[in-house]
Amino acid sequence: MKRQAALLIGAMAVTACTGARDLDTPPVPLGNFSLGHNVVVATKAETTATIGREVSKEQLTEALTNAIAERFDRYEGAKSYHFGVSVEGYVLAKAGVPVVLAPKSGMIIRLTVWDDSQGKKLNEEPVQLTVLEKLDGASIVGTGWTQTKETQLENLSRNAAQAIEDYLVKQNAELGWFDGDPTLSAEAVDLPDEPDAASATQ
Repeated sequence: MKRQAALLIGAMAVTACTGARDLDTPPVPLGNFSLGHNVVVATKAETTATIGREVSKEQLTEALTNAIAERFDRYEGAKSYHFGVSVEGYVLAKAGVPVVLAPKSGMIIRLTVWDDSQGKKLNEEPVQLTVLEKLDGASIVGTGWTQTKETQLENLSRNAAQAIEDYLVKQNAELGWFDGDPTLSAEAVDLPDEPDAASATQ
């Protein structure tokens, strides 16, 4: 079993499930935030076919890119910030034994946030986020029984986008990331016009 897939399976036992908030409600306030480049790569993505369905790296990047845009294009702040996201591992649950052994879908991502106007990374090291699907009354037997892998990936990607939003809200509350806090001490870097896949997630 590959390392990131093993970490994800372990996280499933201890991480609370998360469900994407209703995107029809107003976005959570994020100061002067506006999304610039939305760069998602999946070159490191791993899964294990013994417990999960497989999708292509192109499907992973497209689903997560779309989910991030869906959530963050609603923000119309005065400053532009860029995301570099790497999908490190994922599991799209197969049909399990209802209900006790019904597996959950999950994803591990690493996120770097860039301040365009200052040419800086706001987090010097990428933050790792682990997200799981939400099992509700319609899917308590496990989505491996009730959903296609494409639907599982879409829902999981939306949960990942919400996890990013939650992280940004926390960082803004504690460090003033999007409120012009002058105490930021992020490492200065030269940000290209559009971050490439190699630099976006480092």
